[in-house]
Amino acid sequence: MPEPVDLYWSFRSPYCYLASDRIARIRARFDIDLSVRPILPLALREPDYFEGLPAVRNEYLRDDTVRVGDYYGIPFARPDPDPVVFETGRRRPAADQPYIHRLSRLGAEAALQGRGFEFAAEVARLLWNGETKGWDRGLHMAEATAAAGLDLAAMDAAVSTDPQKYDKILERNAQALDTAGHWGVPALVVAGEPFFGQDRLELFEWRLRQRGVRERGAAPG
Repeated sequence: MPEPVDLYWSFRSPYCYLASDRIARIRARFDIDLSVRPILPLALREPDYFEGLPAVRNEYLRDDTVRVGDYYGIPFARPDPDPVVFETGRRRPAADQPYIHRLSRLGAEAALQGRGFEFAAEVARLLWNGETKGWDRGLHMAEATAAAGLDLAAMDAAVSTDPQKYDKILERNAQALDTAGHWGVPALVVAGEPFFGQDRLELFEWRLRQRGVRERGAAPG
């Protein structure tokens, strides 16, 4: 039986995007059943969080994400527009959020259809690889969704019939991550043990081997 693995994901996290190709390789290499569990960004779950952080935090995050992209040869730029809208002059989310709720609910619908990782990876690439300004306009989202094997119009229609259903899924996912012992993304959880961050993927692979998870193409032990 494949090893169950949960992947907690936010569509505003640059590190989810920067980890996505490596997670895809792990998924292909190991006999795991990867379930993507989208959550709302911490900025929305804890609206006061970012205002309480040191001022240099944003500068470090900016420099580090560029550095990680350079190291792995991954094209990277901040999304335009930002999936989370902040109040003018503050690091506090605005009341009106036209992007992140849609993205997160669509991510939950993709997971229900069994294409959660494909959708998350394609949309992350659209938002973060720097090739598309105005990712929210035109056919960009529809094309990314189609590349994940899904139909955007059908997904939007499903979400619009009961948005609270998807919000409850997002809330349950956030609670499950908290129960697993973390709050951030990307987080991979196997057998109740969380591995947080794109810099913990090697440790995650090590744990899979420790647990005896079969590597595809490897001879039986």
